[in-house]
Amino acid sequence: MTSKRKILVTSALPYANGAIHLGHMVEHIQTDIWVRFQKSRGHECYYCCADDTHGTPIMLAAEKQGITPEQLIAKTHGEHLADFTGFGIGYDNYYSTHSPENQTLSEQIYRSLKANGKIISKTINQLFDPEKQMFLPDRFVKGECPKCHAQDQYGDNCEVCGTTYAPTELIKPYSAVSGATPVMKETEHFFFKLSDCGDYLKQWTAGETNGRAHLQPEALNKMNEWLKEGELSDWDISRDAPYFGFQIPDAPNKYFYVWLDAPVGYMASFQNLCARKGLDFNEFFGKDSQTELYHFIGKDILYFHALFWTAMLEYSGHRAPSGIFAHGFLTVDGQKMSKSRGTFITARSYLEQGLNPEWMRYYIAAKLNSKIEDIDLNLQDFIARVNSDLVGKYVNIAARAAGFIHKRFSGCLKDVSGSEIVKHLAAESERIASLYEEREYGKALREIMILADVVNEYVDENKPWELAKLEGADSRLHKVCSELINAFKILTVYLSPVLPRVAEQAAEFLGLEKLVWADASRTLSENHVIKPYQHLMQRVEEKQVNDLIEANKQNIQAAAQTQLENQGQPENGYAPVAPQCSFDDFMKVDMRVAKVLNCEAVEGSSKLLKFSLDFGFEQRTIFSGIAASYPNPAELNGTMVIAIANFAPRKMAKFGVSEGMILSAADKDGKLKLLTVHEGANAGDKVG
Repeated sequence: MTSKRKILVTSALPYANGAIHLGHMVEHIQTDIWVRFQKSRGHECYYCCADDTHGTPIMLAAEKQGITPEQLIAKTHGEHLADFTGFGIGYDNYYSTHSPENQTLSEQIYRSLKANGKIISKTINQLFDPEKQMFLPDRFVKGECPKCHAQDQYGDNCEVCGTTYAPTELIKPYSAVSGATPVMKETEHFFFKLSDCGDYLKQWTAGETNGRAHLQPEALNKMNEWLKEGELSDWDISRDAPYFGFQIPDAPNKYFYVWLDAPVGYMASFQNLCARKGLDFNEFFGKDSQTELYHFIGKDILYFHALFWTAMLEYSGHRAPSGIFAHGFLTVDGQKMSKSRGTFITARSYLEQGLNPEWMRYYIAAKLNSKIEDIDLNLQDFIARVNSDLVGKYVNIAARAAGFIHKRFSGCLKDVSGSEIVKHLAAESERIASLYEEREYGKALREIMILADVVNEYVDENKPWELAKLEGADSRLHKVCSELINAFKILTVYLSPVLPRVAEQAAEFLGLEKLVWADASRTLSENHVIKPYQHLMQRVEEKQVNDLIEANKQNIQAAAQTQLENQGQPENGYAPVAPQCSFDDFMKVDMRVAKVLNCEAVEGSSKLLKFSLDFGFEQRTIFSGIAASYPNPAELNGTMVIAIANFAPRKMAKFGVSEGMILSAADKDGKLKLLTVHEGANAGDKVG
């Protein structure tokens, strides 16, 4: 056993503007397993996390809901913590970046960086929404990709061709907040001089602490690409009001960009824990700290952690991380999580459907390794693996032995310290521990299940159910069943970081206060009394998984409507079917053939086309958000289309009144196409 270590561990902070889903759970389960393993080994290990609460999206989401940002983040914090707790994530502190500790630490770090010559100001040109009177973050500017000309792409990169660019390079940009055409406006911003930190970062990224590399090989390769001569750019750390966040000291109407104070939230969460538990904050974050600090993150935020965060710590007088562990994304049945297919699975829906969270903890752990690889949740494999490994191989061992111990031996065990099979399982303790230490969970669980197979073969060889029928075989039966109970205990120790709830229940069954790693090498003593066996885990039923998928298809119609309004692409297929309507509902809709007299683009909008339509009995003007599908709107002149004649007129902001609705359909690529009619139809003809 190694000497006692002092370790601080974090997971990336979930953003306080959405539900926790299984993609989040991959990371927090990975982290939690590692932390539980370290604690089981007897190390002083703390796990801190928080909600990431600042930024324009939070401000706008709160405004949309008619509440304050503080009310929004408080509500979200409770929901997030309940979801994580439901999956057995055992934080020592789950805090918020909107905290006094975080504000103080962010200001201190900023002032230290400034004193160290690492903060400069620049006048920049940035897109400004004239309607909302606010500067627009990159993701709040949309428009046409300058390379492939895909419509409605974000201001930082194109999701169709993958090109990255500045929002100013978009063709026909518009504000995703108001739809207005943004204007260019000068503003002063503050920058962290990351370009000055190249030499230090080259040294740190290629370095190691206590024999462990700071970065995984794949991450180091990516860092080396970014660290090429002249590749590092200074980092914009400020945003203009209005903005929900912390004001920058001595800079009126300027706020810290969320990515500055978010990682400081790791420190703030730990400082809050220190105040409650009497711990020494500087022992873990001081420049000469001998403790260990590890960040578990997704591969998409590696740049921020390995470069910005590490440089911020170094040049503000703090210790650097001991290691950054990045993981890949989660797919479901080989595809990106999809709302329309019901595979965008939220943690809440999983728990509400009554599925055992330890099933998912086990399955995710079985897929994880130390590399930056995407993992796939194959739902049929999920059912098969959980039922085979956990129910068929593991808990079944205790079930097959405990009954005989109670019926024949009053619940008392026999001393089996000399048992070969118990020695064999105990001898694997350090090998399995090393796999957990290196985050090779998949390998660890395979080794544990191999041991479970050995135990089950021993059951089949000795057949306790037959021994129980043989006269004079009590001593042999007692020994075999006591060996099986001890084997079950050892396997439980090995699985305890992954299955903490089962481990607690198993410890109670075994008559122990709790199980720690050292218990794998200790046998239960002669006459030790176990309690009657209670089922530790049920099988997964296919119906439960099917019900989960159906539950996640609910409430997507609103999302689909928003998607159509924003001209986004349906996820992995067609838009979902709307809720059922009656025949009477349908009969209220008066659909008519109309002729397009003129179609033109709408000045000031990249989404709308203006139609002048002839309904036969009158002419009307209708606006339709299908500009992305018809770059040359005049080509629609003379087309016979279908429109709803009795649709209530509605005012289209500053563009005028739309006197109906033209019918269109989204294809599988998300493009809306008009529903047209053959040439024999006449304007005004009813459709139905």
